[in-house]
Amino acid sequence: MPLLSSLSRRAATAAVILATVAASAGCASFADQQHTADQGTFSEVPPQTGQQSQPTPEQPDEPADPPKGPCVDPNPAVIATCLDQTSGVRPADEQGQTTYVAERTTGKIILSKRYGPQRAIATVPVDGSGDGGLVDFELSPTWIEDQMIFALITTPSDNRIVRIAPTGSVKPVLTGIPKGATGNMGSLTFTGPNTLTVATGDAGDSGAAQNRSSLAGKVFEIDPNRQDPQPKILATGLGSNVALCPDPDGGALYVADSGQAGDRLSMVSQNSLKTLWTWADRPGLTGCATGTDTISVSVAAEKRIDVFTKPNSASPVLGEPSEEDLSKSYGAVGRMTTIGSAFQLATLNKTVPGMSTKSYDDRVAIHTPQGGGAEDRT
Repeated sequence: MPLLSSLSRRAATAAVILATVAASAGCASFADQQHTADQGTFSEVPPQTGQQSQPTPEQPDEPADPPKGPCVDPNPAVIATCLDQTSGVRPADEQGQTTYVAERTTGKIILSKRYGPQRAIATVPVDGSGDGGLVDFELSPTWIEDQMIFALITTPSDNRIVRIAPTGSVKPVLTGIPKGATGNMGSLTFTGPNTLTVATGDAGDSGAAQNRSSLAGKVFEIDPNRQDPQPKILATGLGSNVALCPDPDGGALYVADSGQAGDRLSMVSQNSLKTLWTWADRPGLTGCATGTDTISVSVAAEKRIDVFTKPNSASPVLGEPSEEDLSKSYGAVGRMTTIGSAFQLATLNKTVPGMSTKSYDDRVAIHTPQGGGAEDRT
């Protein structure tokens, strides 16, 4: 499948980059991971000579004598710690043992594995006030050749999509996406070699989300390689904190959002949104990810994820989700990204008001959902 092959190519190269970073760091102690390096941009990538086998997500490779310190989380599934407020997250190898994670307010994209080394590979100037900043990012479909990153960011004047070159230079791709005091959280994913699909928040204006002449509260496609990309609107009326979760197996595109229409999980279908599930208590959705048989939605304020059985032609209606309590393991969870039947999740314990934090927050971890819903909702 195109999405899976693209992920595999980019993940393989990402593993080489991680090895290069580790080599350049020498025999660094774990203390180096406690303060993310503020060093420039990408490392040069040597020709790939093959990829070593990696442990499965359920069995992370543990050293004989784990390091100690305030940034060490004893949970073996955790692969990044001591992060600032997180946003987008992407696997940096096929097994998900390494990660790229964005810090929303600092504008950094950080490369990490368990116990480090941990390094900022790119930094973008952003306006991190409210819920804006480095909102999300995506690796180029031709990452092996060009090592380009596309990002959705907030500036003092707007939200925009930019392209980050290996040199660290930042070039606007699409500007003028409305910015608000809230409602800036959106999402990016490549759904084709030259198709970047973008979801934007409503910027606090539900009327603009319904207006097709505004790019607030929309799902749209652009060709990011064009000098003047023309957005093709796929869906309107989205609320705030919009998260895309593509299904790499079946090609479906799901989206979670919270807004005037309620908290809902939808599917983009025939240039509109088909609502699959709504939350009557409106807990505030913060992310979503598809697995082999499941769709998981994160609810940060409730410190849980809701897990659905993925719909199919035989069972197109979602059943009641199963709820997984993450209060003891991770706390508040925001964005997630798929790695096979599992996913990487990024915590939001420094972001959600009233949330208790630990010395190693915020974190990225590998998580396998326990199962989907079984009861039909009709």
